[in-house]
Amino acid sequence: MSTKPNSARVLALDFGGTKLSAGVLATDPVIAWEKIERIPTGPNAQRSLERMLDLTIDLLGGRTPAAVGVSFGGPVDFHSGTVLRCYQIPGWDNFPLRDRLQAVFNAPAILENDANAAAFGEWAYGAGRGCQSLYYITISTGIGGGWVLDGQIFRGANGLAGEIGHLTVKPDGPLCTCGRRGCLEALASGPAIAHVASRRLFAESITESLLPSLAGLNLSGANPLDSDPPAITAEQVALAAESGDRLAYEVLGDAARYLGQAIAAVILLLNPQRVVLGGGVAKSGEVFWHTLRHAASSQVLPGMAVQIFPASLGDDAPLWGAAALAQNLIT
Repeated sequence: MSTKPNSARVLALDFGGTKLSAGVLATDPVIAWEKIERIPTGPNAQRSLERMLDLTIDLLGGRTPAAVGVSFGGPVDFHSGTVLRCYQIPGWDNFPLRDRLQAVFNAPAILENDANAAAFGEWAYGAGRGCQSLYYITISTGIGGGWVLDGQIFRGANGLAGEIGHLTVKPDGPLCTCGRRGCLEALASGPAIAHVASRRLFAESITESLLPSLAGLNLSGANPLDSDPPAITAEQVALAAESGDRLAYEVLGDAARYLGQAIAAVILLLNPQRVVLGGGVAKSGEVFWHTLRHAASSQVLPGMAVQIFPASLGDDAPLWGAAALAQNLIT
């Protein structure tokens, strides 16, 4: 893709739990990706950073970016530009990532957590374009969220605004990774859906389900589902539900209702113009979407907007958000 010699290029970086992604966004006369590349993460923070910097060498081709935007898969302190921790990769605790990158690239940098970055990406370039207020939810291994209000990320007093995954939707529900019971993440994330389907399939001795064949399981003998992660995946539950499988339909429907209940709370609290859902579970098909939209709309006040859309940027939403944040540094 050709750009004018004096066009501004921003570097976007996404530090995920399993992969590193980087891209160069060019402007003037249009906004477009010049290139995106991805590689696996390193075994620790230092190695991941080294791999990311190696990745940017080819992307930049010797050029200096006008600004650097960074999405990180874990909690960060936005104001100091520090990574607080990473749950997948050791060595990131209290890591001054923004300052390190500014020194390397001799350009201003900005650091956000991946949920906020994805929210900003969808608002700027995706399913939230044209919205004054947007709430974004990512539903995959965990559940996170991010607010964009009047074109700005709303972070809250402690930088933790939007943590919908830890909203209690069933007080006597299963234990969550945060230590509390009944969080949305413990009931509607990908692993939660898989665990419930696996447990019910074996405990109820259901023989007519499509799930064993989809997962390649033999239900005779010892319990093959007693594993972590479970032998069945949320994607397989969604496929079976779309094919009319009763068990899968019930499990996916319960997860969608819990999610709809949580979205209704979001709508009641701040009445966003649009709610956008991303992540693997958001690709679960019409059964999932119909159920969650009905659950959300049935629990809000009359006249409140209930616009719930699938994300349009897919797994690249955090990278697009990082680019948009970098653009803001130079405009």
